[in-house]
This record gives sequence, C-alpha cells and structure tokens, in this order.
Amino acid sequence: MGLCDIHVIKDVLSRHGFHFSKSLGQNFLTAQWVPERIAAECGAGPDAAALEVGPGMGCLTVELSKVAGQVVAIELDRALFPVLDETLAGCDNVEVVHGDVLKTDLAALCREKFGDKPVYACANLPYYITTPAIAALLDSHAFQGVTVMVQKEVARRICAPAGSSDYSAFSIYVQYHADARILFDVPAGCFVPQPKVDSAVLRLTPRETPAVQVQDEKLFFAIVRAAFNQRRKTLANAVSPAFGGRLNKDEILELITGCGLDARVRGEKLSLAEYGRLADAAAARLAAKATSPE
Repeated sequence: MGLCDIHVIKDVLSRHGFHFSKSLGQNFLTAQWVPERIAAECGAGPDAAALEVGPGMGCLTVELSKVAGQVVAIELDRALFPVLDETLAGCDNVEVVHGDVLKTDLAALCREKFGDKPVYACANLPYYITTPAIAALLDSHAFQGVTVMVQKEVARRICAPAGSSDYSAFSIYVQYHADARILFDVPAGCFVPQPKVDSAVLRLTPRETPAVQVQDEKLFFAIVRAAFNQRRKTLANAVSPAFGGRLNKDEILELITGCGLDARVRGEKLSLAEYGRLADAAAARLAAKATSPE
C-alpha cells in the first residue's frame, strides 16, 4: 500500500470517514522519498527503538518499522486509529498509543515500552505545537536523537547563529541542549492539504552536558528571554526584568562591560558563551548582595 499515493490516501480516508482537522494542523505526506529519508537518517537501528509523534496515516511509521527494532507512535486524534489499524496491519513491531505529546511523560513512556533500549524520536510536527513539542522532547532526556519536520522558517531560527536576524531565545534554548542541523527541505507540494509554507527536516542530537556551563540555569534563561522580549533595546535596558529589581541600571551596565561587552550591545549579538558569562557574573553579584549587610 503506497501511503504517500494521493489516490490511496483519499481512498483509505474516505472509507473510514476521516476528515482533516485544521485545529490539529493535519497535513499528510504525498512524497514517498520524505519518510524514507527521515527513517534512514534518524539514527535508529535494529537494536534501538523509535518513538513517533503524530503518525497520521502511518507513512513514516512504516519506514521506521523497517529500520528500528521497535516503534511506538503517539497519536492524539482517535479518528485515525481505524485508519492506522489498516495501514499498519503488516508492521508487527509497531504499537500505536493514544496521547498528547505535550501532556505525556515521555521518559516514563520510553521506560515502559522500550526498557533500556536507546530511543530515537521522530515527528512531523504540526506548526502550532512546534516549539512546545521540541521542548518536551528535549526536556525528557529520553532520546539519543530527535528528528522532526517543522516549518522551514522555524528550522532556520533554531539553527541560527548569534547576530543573525533569525537568532532567537528559542535558538539559544535548543542549542544549549542539543546540536542542531537541518538535514533537508520539504516543499509545500509534498503534502495534502498543501500548506502555505515549505518545511524542513531537523536533526537534534542532545548534548551529554549543556553547550555552556552556568551556575544558575534558571537565571541564564531568564536573561535570554528578557533580552529577546525587547530585542530592539540595548541589552542593558532589556534584561532588567530578569533580575526582579535586585540590580539597578548601573549595576547591570557594570556586569555587561565587565564581561567584555559593549555597553550598547543588543541581546541578539551575544553567543551562548557570552550569555553564560553574563549569567554567571549576575549570579555572583546577586549572591554577594544577598549576603552583604544592609
């Protein structure tokens, strides 16, 4: 059964009375080379397992079943279960479970289903949950690799270097936790219904230790978020909310220049290492203020 053949897609979905859900951002692949390449490059092998998020009709699921020893697919839309029962009938190493990736304890699910096998995550993510879904996959610390298809613009943003127009707080978040690279682009014409934008397949390899070592990770990300929330402002003017009033403007400027940065620098110019130095300097200053006598 050619699950990327538009005629097969229409026939199977029609027989099961399935209708695409705009609210769930459903778009099914019509180009067989895409799931084949994702499965081939995701990293899973016969001794490993694959966790798929959002199998749709199962075209990627089938390809994953050919390379991985075991596959579990999480599907939110119960209307797709009868479809998947048909399309995955010959895949004995595949299990489909109902769930929401944003509400599932992914680490616990992997332990339950795969034991101590290495696990690789794969997903064709709906655009509207891309950021929280990637965060959930990385925060679980359950995967050897995460291969996701996302909006091309988002993929560029995730991999963007410091100083580029695509660089964002989410770039820093992902790059802090993983090595990120774009594997290949997927034109909009490879889907039904056809989206308005192209996609890209992104490979994230979680780091054993973060890209930078910081004293206070919570403070590090608070500074990053504040800097990009007001990215048109200088760093000194933008990051004050991160300190909750505990540091005044002069103290913040002193921290910035003390890290070897220009007093007028904007947050989008700082690398992860520079944000790390600033966060550590801020943590030290705040600790000193907390222990000093009034």
